[in-house]
Amino acid sequence: MALQPQSVLRRARACIRIESDALAATAKGLGAGFVATARAVEAVAAAGGKLIFSGVGKSAHIAQKLTGTFNSTGVSSCFLDATQALHGDLGLCAEGDLAIILSNSGQTEEVLRLVPMLKRFGVKLVALTSHPESDLAQSADYRLIYRVPREACPLELAPTASTTAALALGDALAMVLLEARGLTRDDFARYHPAGNLGRVLLLRVRDIMRTGDRLPVLPDTASTQDAILAMTKAKSGSIALVHAKKGRLTGILTDGDFRRSALNGGPDFLAQPVARFMTRSPKVIREDALGVDALRLFEAHRIDDLIVVNAAGRPVGLIDGQDLPKLKIV
Repeated sequence: MALQPQSVLRRARACIRIESDALAATAKGLGAGFVATARAVEAVAAAGGKLIFSGVGKSAHIAQKLTGTFNSTGVSSCFLDATQALHGDLGLCAEGDLAIILSNSGQTEEVLRLVPMLKRFGVKLVALTSHPESDLAQSADYRLIYRVPREACPLELAPTASTTAALALGDALAMVLLEARGLTRDDFARYHPAGNLGRVLLLRVRDIMRTGDRLPVLPDTASTQDAILAMTKAKSGSIALVHAKKGRLTGILTDGDFRRSALNGGPDFLAQPVARFMTRSPKVIREDALGVDALRLFEAHRIDDLIVVNAAGRPVGLIDGQDLPKLKIV
C-alpha cells in the first residue's frame, strides 16, 4: 500500500508527541531517588571507582550509549553484557563500583540473574526502569524511574517512548554530574581528541587568527586615511589601533566606524586622527583561549571582528567572523 503524505506525517507527529509525553512525565516524576543516585555516582567517581552499565536487547543499546556519555565526561564506565557476565566477564567488577541496570519491565530474566552476582562483588545497584514495583527495582540500592504513559508503537510492543525516556534520564544524570564536578571545555577536549568534535574543542585562537600582512595595526595617532589604506591592503574589515609608544591596544576601526566617520566627520574626515572615530575598549580575546570561546564572543556581542591580544595587551592577531564557518566552529 502506498504511503500517503498526510497519513505519514500525522502518524510521525503522533509518535513524537507520545515520546514527548513520556519525557515530560519522567521530568515531572524526578525526586529524591534521582538525587540519591546522583550522589552515589558522585561518590563512586570521587573514590576512583567505575560505573557498570548493563541491559538486554534495546536496553543494552541505551546502556552502551550511556557508557560512552559518562566516559566522555571523565567518569570511568564500562558496559557489561548480562549474558557474558555469567561466563567470565564479572571479572571487571570490583567492590566500590556502581552498577546501573536497565530494564523497562524490571523483570528481564538475564538481568535478574546478574543482580545477586554483582552484590557478591560488593557492587551497589541502580535500577533504571519504568516499573518501581518490579523485582529489579526492589532489589536495587537506588532507583531511577522513568514514566511512560504509553509506547508510540501502535501495537504497544516495540520499545519507543520507553527507550527515549530511559536515555534521557541517563543523560540527565550525566549532565548533573558534569556540572557538579566542574568539568571545563579543556577537560572535555581531552576526552574527545579525535574527529571533528575533538578538532573544534582543541582549536585555539592562535590556530585560527589572522597574523602578519593580514593583521593591520597602526598607532591611534595615524590619519583615518592611513587606517583605511592599511585595512584595504590587508583585505580586512577592521584595523587594530595602538598606543604610539607602548604598543597596547587602544581601539579598533571597523568598516562600520568608517562609514559613520564619513557621515559625521566633515569633508576633511580622512585627514583627521583615526582615534576620533575608532571604537575604544573593544572586545578582545587572548591568543591562548579556545576557539569556541571566540565564537561565544561573536554570538554574545554580535561583532564582525575580534582583536587577539597577548598578555601585555598588544594585538597579535585578528579573527574575522567570516572565517569561522570555514573552520567549522559554527
